[in-house]
Amino acid sequence: MSMTPPPGWYPDPTAEHLERWWDGTSWTEHRRTRETPPAPPQPAVPAPQPPPGFPGHPAAFPAQPVTVPQPVVRSGRGRAVALTVAGAVLVAAIATGTLLLGQGDDGGDPTAGTTPRPAPTATATGGPSTAPPSSAAPTGDPSVVVDELNGITLRMPAGWVKPEFVADDSVVMTTDGTYDCPGDPGTCRHGLVTTHTATSTDDTSPEAIAKADIGEAAQLAFDHDSIGRRPYGGMTGHQVVAQGPVAVAGRAGYYVRWRVTTAKGPGGYVQSLAFPSSVGTEAPVVVRYVFDTGRGAPPLADMDRITSGIRPVGDAATGGGVGSSIGPTP
Repeated sequence: MSMTPPPGWYPDPTAEHLERWWDGTSWTEHRRTRETPPAPPQPAVPAPQPPPGFPGHPAAFPAQPVTVPQPVVRSGRGRAVALTVAGAVLVAAIATGTLLLGQGDDGGDPTAGTTPRPAPTATATGGPSTAPPSSAAPTGDPSVVVDELNGITLRMPAGWVKPEFVADDSVVMTTDGTYDCPGDPGTCRHGLVTTHTATSTDDTSPEAIAKADIGEAAQLAFDHDSIGRRPYGGMTGHQVVAQGPVAVAGRAGYYVRWRVTTAKGPGGYVQSLAFPSSVGTEAPVVVRYVFDTGRGAPPLADMDRITSGIRPVGDAATGGGVGSSIGPTP
């Protein structure tokens, strides 16, 4: 059975100075500049040769066959002595050969060295790729979620956790705990945050992307989900409560926030935040925030806290969003 490398960043086969995202089955269009130049190829270590005259060395075997005189053994005791001597010589030769072959030039393991990372092999299908679960990337801080595909990290406020038992791979964090949806049967959460790359529009302006995304975000969150269920009985109206430019991960972004009313339940808030990625082709990144307003809902200020905690991957010093200066209008 053929095996393919796991999802991750690998050297771009079409551009030596870039890395490209491999989703486990095919290449995506996400690229980023390689942080370090590729390591030079390791020179092949020649197999150690035994010294001349040692059994196994080419010089020990003349080009022309030679006749080896056989010892004349005239008695049983003489034959036993000859066999014993021959066996001792053979054992010594094998032991010495093993010692020599087991050491490199520096006396260490000749096979030790850096194993090159295998390059992914493109599949025959070449179909569209999907983003890997963002929280799957390792991080030393349990309160930080790493989104390798979009090149950002997000810090979780108190009361938030990494997603568990969530079918949507774009979800990067949720509030802790669930409750029964007030509409169609199912499980609802008081808050969740998703990330994805904006690919359905030719307009790369963060303002245009955020304004175009907010309607779809509200529909999926409070009207009907991806499989047609209406967890809140449908969306009955909305109001724009805040919008404007915001700095995100050192980039100029834009956000739009709606207050949503629903047929069942208390309704909630939806926010779409758009900004250019700092990796690869700098494709626009969209972060969606969905908060309900029922008992146990997260504070609305968590939207600003999450925005202010967004950073480029590997750059904790870069400033995030303006945070507390963003808020809904009274």
